[in-house]
Amino acid sequence: MATACQSPVGERADDATSGGSCSQAPMETGEGRPGVAATLRALNGALGRPAALWVKESGARNLRHRDFLAPRAALSAAFPGGQVPADVVAGVTSLRGPGVLAVRGCQETPAGLAVQVWRPQAFERLLGPRPAPSPALGTQAGWVVLHCPAVCTPAALRPRHLRSLLLADHLAQLLRTQGVGIRLVPALAEEGSRDVLRQLRIDWPSGSGGSAPPDAISALKRALGQSPYAAACEQGPGVAMLPEDVISKVHLKSFVEQQGLVGYDPNLDVLLVTEGKLRSLAELQQAVQQCTAGGQGSCCSIVHVVSCEEEFQQQQLDLLWRILDPGAHTALQKHLVCGPVKVTNPSSPIGADQYFQLRKRQMYEASVMKYGELVQDEAWTEVIDTLTVAAIRFEMLSTAHRSQITLDLEDSSISTKGTKSGAFVMYNCARLATLFDTYQRAVEQGTYPPLPPVSELNFSCLREEGEWLLLFNYLLPFPEVLQQAAVLPAPTKGIRITANTETVCKFLIQLSMDFSSYYNRVHVLGEPFPHLFDQMFARLQLLGAVRDVFHSALATLHLPPLNQI
Repeated sequence: MATACQSPVGERADDATSGGSCSQAPMETGEGRPGVAATLRALNGALGRPAALWVKESGARNLRHRDFLAPRAALSAAFPGGQVPADVVAGVTSLRGPGVLAVRGCQETPAGLAVQVWRPQAFERLLGPRPAPSPALGTQAGWVVLHCPAVCTPAALRPRHLRSLLLADHLAQLLRTQGVGIRLVPALAEEGSRDVLRQLRIDWPSGSGGSAPPDAISALKRALGQSPYAAACEQGPGVAMLPEDVISKVHLKSFVEQQGLVGYDPNLDVLLVTEGKLRSLAELQQAVQQCTAGGQGSCCSIVHVVSCEEEFQQQQLDLLWRILDPGAHTALQKHLVCGPVKVTNPSSPIGADQYFQLRKRQMYEASVMKYGELVQDEAWTEVIDTLTVAAIRFEMLSTAHRSQITLDLEDSSISTKGTKSGAFVMYNCARLATLFDTYQRAVEQGTYPPLPPVSELNFSCLREEGEWLLLFNYLLPFPEVLQQAAVLPAPTKGIRITANTETVCKFLIQLSMDFSSYYNRVHVLGEPFPHLFDQMFARLQLLGAVRDVFHSALATLHLPPLNQI
């Protein structure tokens, strides 16, 4: 049964869990939504040192005592004898500023300088009434062309192709959340590939036979004929026969050496240019032109998302494009390379469609084992499909893109309960939906009153450490998590870049574990006694915000939230 929540009046000021009386907390000054980065900047500024001394705690054990820490080793390097002057400590306690969490207390500890946040005010600022959003300016925050050659693989798609396609699809959604315009190339032409991508909810533009305009291909052919790096292909006795579709050959190595380019494979030498290669470049050119047309931007970035097996061929095309179109956009090409996908004990090479069907059968059997005959219901067809897509996406995307993935295709490798799986995330998302459905039905039956306006909620009732963990580790940093996952590194001399594309999956898995632990321990919908309603309402508001985070994060993976499992 839930515990009663008394008025904060008369609450002990030294209550570390609740943060003391709300009346003692600093007054809200209309500051914006608090954030981790803004608070860390303010804490570092208060110590008057340019180095980043503070760290945000995340472990449940440490969060019982402190929320931010300036470690002892860092203090020893920054202050004589590691002793922080009293006036500096006082400055930390009185921190203010846009997006800065209010500080309840700051004290020296053996671990370093420890800060606790005013928790009731933090709950209020993150869960309470929101200011009206600023009007959108309607400007595009730049453009990115995401090129994934796996779309046009002539053979059947393999799991290694799926990895780069799923990564490009997820990255596109992440960049869109940051206001970045996206063009996806090449257009999808193969009907069989289209079916597999549709099953996996990969949102990729379709076309028939490629969308490169003939005049653009002709222009590239003319540039090829005028390039000092190109040479006609010799025919005749004693000359090795070349494929019929070869137009010319280009000396890539000389171009790399003359331009002083770095990061390219040293084995790149002569490239045999075909009509298909020119068609690929023309389609890339068209995408760039669409991004920069109509004043949408003077330039855009081009990112080639490729498997490690495709990297060499893509470097060849990259250089050919630089040779034939020496514009600013071709100099901005970068390569996001996916590590290998190893399949354990395959009886034969497995295709993407076989992989999907295998995981779907395993998910169905695991669901029957857990839920029994209920799974025979038609409504479960969509549930099983969504769980299968979630399992595959998390399998492919929760590992850093440059690392190897090992796919275990045995029946025992998938379940509805494994805490590292997409199915586990979807299960916890469905638990939240069930919670709110149960509450709504109880309201309709008169068991509970409706949720009051958010301005009337008493957030000082949220005293469980698990509640602070959900707010501090997930609700607070979530906008920054999305931003971090979408960041593409600034241009460097090399051609390879890395991105934090595993961030969202890892975030959702950890959120699911901590939410599950809290939900299993706490009765959110307690006995229908009026003196318990304040706590129930505050918890429902908190978990409603957690549900919104689940939904927003899953949307970047093209995964719809499930209402039941």
